[in-house]
Amino acid sequence: MTEVVDTSTVLQVSDLSITFASKRGRVSALEGIDLDVQAGEFITIAGPSGCGKSTLLKAVAGLTAPSGGSVHLRGDPVTGPRQDIGFVFQRAALLEWRNVRGNILLQAEMRGMNMRKAQERTDELIEMTGLSGFERALPHELSGGMQQRVSLCRALLHEPRVLLMDEPFGALDALTRERMNVEFNRIWSQTGTSVLLVTHSVAEAVYLASRVVVMSPRPGRIIEEHVVDLPARRDYAETLESSEFHRVSSRVRELLGSPSDAD
Repeated sequence: MTEVVDTSTVLQVSDLSITFASKRGRVSALEGIDLDVQAGEFITIAGPSGCGKSTLLKAVAGLTAPSGGSVHLRGDPVTGPRQDIGFVFQRAALLEWRNVRGNILLQAEMRGMNMRKAQERTDELIEMTGLSGFERALPHELSGGMQQRVSLCRALLHEPRVLLMDEPFGALDALTRERMNVEFNRIWSQTGTSVLLVTHSVAEAVYLASRVVVMSPRPGRIIEEHVVDLPARRDYAETLESSEFHRVSSRVRELLGSPSDAD
């Protein structure tokens, strides 16, 4: 039977399963994952440690091959690393000998982009992320939050159709993390990029998302999805006090067995 691929979506994950082989036997990381992502949608993925959240992102990026099922980007099967996907990891992974501008432009060099256009895009991203004035700063001269902004600029330089983020703010202190959430909500609303973000923070998941996906313990399955009925641009304090935020976050915590102060 021919697989039906919905080309109206940016990303389509269909019946995805991933199994790893080790000396201790075979481990099922993901099982039967179905997920469609629309243009400009912000999806956050919450679930217990070890449930396969990061594995799902790697499969979408073409870094991990499916054991079953498929991943399609704009109707094309993902069979290896893609040029039109951006990835932001938990650690900024900046080159210590390159300044802010040089670290961002590394993306252009690796992808063989037109350097004039890449430099113009770098200027736009530096201004958008509040890094103006720090273009020549080296990584050790930047705070953790600023380093992650550089990492985000690097991932957005080639204007990817989908941006994948694996606990990008997890290593930051609580106050900086809140500020980064606010900044990234603003940046996402300006770029319109489709985003998949993995997080262990329920508050972060609900504040940032247009839709929250909740996964089960390993083997990871999607057990529920919740649309967050709030404006794209969000005031942090107002959002956390809203009935919609409490409705979704309470249900996500219930599914995860998470206490209200777990974040």
